[in-house]
Amino acid sequence: MTEQELRQLLKDMSLEEKVFQMVQLPGQNFDTSAAVTGYADRQDQNDPLLSQAGSTLGIFGAAKLKAIQDTYMEKQPHHIPLLFMLDVIHGYETAFPCPLGLGATFAPKIAETCAQVSAREAAAGGIHVTFSPMADLARDARWGRVMESTGEDPYLNSQMAAAMVRGFQGEDVKEPGQVASCVKHFAAYGAAAAGLDYSNVELSRHTLREYYLGAYGAAVEAGCEMVMTSFNSWNGIPCTGNPWLMKDVLRREMGFDGVLISDWGAVGEMVNHGICEDLEQAAQKAAEAGVDIDMCADAYARHLAQLVRMGKVEERTIDDAVWRILVLKNKLGLFENPYKDADEIKEKECFLCQEHRRLAREAVRKSIVLLKNAGDDTRLLPLNREKKIAFIGPYVEGEDMRSSWVVTGSAEASVSIRQAAKEVLPAQNLLFAKGCTLLDNDTILNLDEFHMDGWEEENARLLKEAAETARQADVVVLCLGEHRRQSGEATSRTQIVLPKIQRKLLHTIAQVNDQVVSVIFSGRPLELREVSQYSRAVLEVWMPGTEGGHGIVDVLTGVYNPSGKLPMSFPYTVGQEPMSYSAYSTGRPKPEGMRGDYTTRYLDAPNEPLYPFGYGLSYTTFSISKPVLSSSSMTADGSITAAVTVKNTGDWEGTETLQLYLRDVTASCIRPVKELKGFCQVTLQPGKEQTVSFTVTEEMLRFHNPKEEYGSEPGLFRLWIGASSDCREYVEFELKPSGQ
Repeated sequence: MTEQELRQLLKDMSLEEKVFQMVQLPGQNFDTSAAVTGYADRQDQNDPLLSQAGSTLGIFGAAKLKAIQDTYMEKQPHHIPLLFMLDVIHGYETAFPCPLGLGATFAPKIAETCAQVSAREAAAGGIHVTFSPMADLARDARWGRVMESTGEDPYLNSQMAAAMVRGFQGEDVKEPGQVASCVKHFAAYGAAAAGLDYSNVELSRHTLREYYLGAYGAAVEAGCEMVMTSFNSWNGIPCTGNPWLMKDVLRREMGFDGVLISDWGAVGEMVNHGICEDLEQAAQKAAEAGVDIDMCADAYARHLAQLVRMGKVEERTIDDAVWRILVLKNKLGLFENPYKDADEIKEKECFLCQEHRRLAREAVRKSIVLLKNAGDDTRLLPLNREKKIAFIGPYVEGEDMRSSWVVTGSAEASVSIRQAAKEVLPAQNLLFAKGCTLLDNDTILNLDEFHMDGWEEENARLLKEAAETARQADVVVLCLGEHRRQSGEATSRTQIVLPKIQRKLLHTIAQVNDQVVSVIFSGRPLELREVSQYSRAVLEVWMPGTEGGHGIVDVLTGVYNPSGKLPMSFPYTVGQEPMSYSAYSTGRPKPEGMRGDYTTRYLDAPNEPLYPFGYGLSYTTFSISKPVLSSSSMTADGSITAAVTVKNTGDWEGTETLQLYLRDVTASCIRPVKELKGFCQVTLQPGKEQTVSFTVTEEMLRFHNPKEEYGSEPGLFRLWIGASSDCREYVEFELKPSGQ
């Protein structure tokens, strides 16, 4: 449809029809089997919203959505197509590692390709928009939605968010196999107080700008078609009703001109926040803040038209919002083809096809982080195929390795560890035991309660069987972790440890066989001190998805040498949360390696995490030289080159992720002790070395000063290049004033 035709359409629409375009109905109103990611009430079947609401979410399947579209457009006054949206977070039918796991790859291209495949499958299933990526910066492992993020670092998050937008949308969202990307949650949802979901965010304006807004901006620059508001309040105002955030920052500063949608019920929730008396006032505040679509609430549907008639909301505000919605539908090509790519044949051809499974397997391999592999004489990994290996634990077989945010697909399509191990290891050397149930009756899950009759008796039997199995083995691979519903939305936790019954299994097995490799499944950083204490080797495998079994066994057996790096610090104890490697120094920093009385320290724990951001081992070893600079100074219009020589000093081909960190030593406001500003991956054969260079420009030295001006300041800077944020050797250079 041409722009002129689209504007004429808008002109011809009644006020009620326009308002209804700004309403999103839960999918249950069209199909009772729709996925539910929030609360919802079934609408009256005679409600005009069923034929005029502009969008819906949670329904999927080509045949189903085509039938719904036909019925809807037949009744819609101007035959405007319905938008179908869905949470395609890390896969549609083929599930990839959860986003935090994708962050561990430190490979934006992998994230982009996984998004491409997710878009291809989702589009074949009739989906037009995905609520992904989540660009929230996450530094508190108590917050369950860290699994949807790519971690604690603004630079890594920005790279990953932009890559996913490109993957979902391609060069033209109208093209086959592409879907529109909705970036969420604007803004700073990841900083919820005490890690408590939906809670207030207490950040200074400086911290918000300096660290939390960057990844959203990168996604907008990459061309995302939609942005979602966040549930939380900031600066005393719910984000959904905050015009400074939505209009000044998102629209004017970032240049976003697409559709702005609330999160589920967030417009109406402003009443609960205590900033609105009722839904009418909530509708007014959200509309004036620039929210185009009210997701799954009644505020706009009940009150927006009347607010216009009363003169409390300008009709121009409605027209602007509806224009953006119509433009998105037109960009997707829905006026010419309201089904877009919905196709039952394409579904059968692409869902879980070998190409998609191969990519999923590769993504799992690259996401796995080797946290521990005890010294040369006792190193257990990779597994010796000639030894008798016992795979023990609730994740060996039968448990769903997808996260709580895979709302489509089937757990049965996933490859278990048992299945993968039997494919590649000698049958006579394999032993299996469940060991324990995944959870115990004391565990509280999201949405429902876990309870099993005869739980203690069953676990006593399983534990005895596991101990007997472990005694027969040379090596035990212990597969432990969170339940998929222990991380995700509404899964805040004050204790981030393995379930009690699993810890009991770990202690029992280690007593009868100390050759333990622990494989940890989780959607967040966990406290792993006990696991590390009782294990010779530890692998963090996240929630790996469909090809989890294959990817994990590939790493265990050395078919793939692990290369993943932690996208979030793993704490020594939950009491350190929130935490990040890029913290500020204080006036009394604790001296390294010393107790440091009357300094910034804990009495009962180290300041440092158990495993730091960027950390991850390999089956080989690498040496990295001290950085060498091309010059000791630079000006604003110039640059310097920082180079290191990395050498594979071990016996395996391996990939190392070199990470560039900078520090502004003295500035007009405190700067972090380190900030990631670049990374690259190098693959080397044993004994080989390579020189790797990073270019440092003035743009990399900028920050928001106390006046909220964004720029750099002349002075001294430190530079590190290493294998994690814990790198030590640095060099210094000076940024000179312009003209010197």
